[in-house]
Amino acid sequence: MLIDLEFHHIAVATKDIKKSISKFEGLGFNSSTITIDTNQNVSVCFLNKLGHPQIELVEPLNSKSPVSEILRKSGTTTYHFCYVVEDIDKQILELRKQSFILLQKPIEASAFNNNKICFLYNSDIGLIELLEK
Repeated sequence: MLIDLEFHHIAVATKDIKKSISKFEGLGFNSSTITIDTNQNVSVCFLNKLGHPQIELVEPLNSKSPVSEILRKSGTTTYHFCYVVEDIDKQILELRKQSFILLQKPIEASAFNNNKICFLYNSDIGLIELLEK
């Protein structure tokens, strides 16, 4: 079954969000304010440039953040793609039928006006995030 998901952003894990913002601004991107998301234990900032996909910079607040492990293994890196969905629970069920593993049950995310997000993993494409409208 084909699942039609609406692309939202590419996420980049970074050790220093302010330094990364500066580098992307030097490439012509505009940045949002930095948002602290204590539910996910991260700071986030969105970058936009006409004709380019939106980028989300993600910096761990401390070593307990899952992003800390990604940075330890890979350094600053792209680590997930995010898709907008109407019904997050329905999409989780459909994606699980296609061998996606739910890594995090839906939680509210302050960076998205407390809309629900979750993360799923598939060994053929990696980590994806779902964002409920």
